[in-house]
Amino acid sequence: MFSSERTVSDSTSLTGWYKSSYSGGSNAECLEVARGHAHVPVRDSKAATGPAVLFSLDGWTAFVTAVQKGWLPHTQ
Repeated sequence: MFSSERTVSDSTSLTGWYKSSYSGGSNAECLEVARGHAHVPVRDSKAATGPAVLFSLDGWTAFVTAVQKGWLPHTQ
């Protein structure tokens, strides 16, 4: 199920997916996260059968903190 790159090729093999309450109504750029796993799985909500990236808890916390504090460059 897991690869050495910390991905899951078919995210439907995992359960507990939810979308952030901050996601907009258009669902254009939403991520979903799954609860209840040793690592934090993250997938594109538009590709529910696609891959998921697995973050360590510390890695996910650092990513969320960076987003909240505006430390990541915004591109369009």
